Amino acid sequence: MRVAVVGATGMVGEVMLNVLAERNFPVTELIPVASEKSVGKEIAFKDKKYKVVNLQTAVEMKPDVALFSAGGETSLEWAPKFAEAGTTVVDNSSAWRMDPSKKLIVPEINANELTATDKIIANPNCSTIQLVMALAPLHKEYKIKRVVVSTYQSITGTGVKAVQQLENEYKGEKGEMAYKYQIHRNAIPHCDSFLDNGYTKEEMKLTNETKKIMGDDSIKVTATAVRIPVVGGHSEAVNIEFENDFDVNKVRALLQNTPGIMVQDNLDTFTYPMPLYAQNKNEVFVGRIRRDESQENTLNMWIVADNLRKGAATNTIQIAEYLLENQLIG
Repeated sequence: MRVAVVGATGMVGEVMLNVLAERNFPVTELIPVASEKSVGKEIAFKDKKYKVVNLQTAVEMKPDVALFSAGGETSLEWAPKFAEAGTTVVDNSSAWRMDPSKKLIVPEINANELTATDKIIANPNCSTIQLVMALAPLHKEYKIKRVVVSTYQSITGTGVKAVQQLENEYKGEKGEMAYKYQIHRNAIPHCDSFLDNGYTKEEMKLTNETKKIMGDDSIKVTATAVRIPVVGGHSEAVNIEFENDFDVNKVRALLQNTPGIMVQDNLDTFTYPMPLYAQNKNEVFVGRIRRDESQENTLNMWIVADNLRKGAATNTIQIAEYLLENQLIG
């Protein structure tokens, strides 16, 4: 497989390269792609060195698959050019997610929707992926009516600039600011830009993408997204109202038997998911599973995942793996 990684020098791009190597994706030729200022730099991958090329060169090289993590504007301009050249694009930006002609894929949930004609495939938002991973098996069993989600999101979701800001603030040094306010010893209820309805884009991604992935517009979703000074991953407090009643132990068993999910829920040993332990792991961790005693047929749980892994790079590569296994590329 000739694999292009677009945004190879960025935070998610670097994780993509690690995940490709770890999962032994059959890369016969790697094509690292980045902005003009990075062209010519060398990237190490599996004991080989590859030179970074620009987008036009990458298109002309006609890779089998292009894994994009270079922002929405780049994707809107360049994903169609790769697709026209016969390359299948898996895009990690928000550019194509809500386009009705494009599939929005979490492989464990809806990869079976993919066909060989899907040349631009959207990877969902990081906080949406971990949410729907836990919701999907429960929706199948009990039918979800409404979801209330509050996120506690890692600064790595913003990028290198945010990590640098936090490090500077730890040291008491001044530097470039990724956020309007300090993030050290703070929680900022503002992820992405604000919309006319008072919600942020991040909050509306959780609402709209969840419905699309689950294939059910009747699910009501409301979200509050908060940035916290954490590096390891995103956490979510989730309240789910079902049409049908449930048994908490059966809920645990359903989740434990879902590929890609790990249940960590033992109060006797103080075992519950935390971003500290989710970092650099590909699973979605679920715990604090308990009945909401204030309302019928309602469940509370806590979901944690590494937003650069399952929330971005790992999910992207799992999509490519599915395409390969089902002879939809190559």
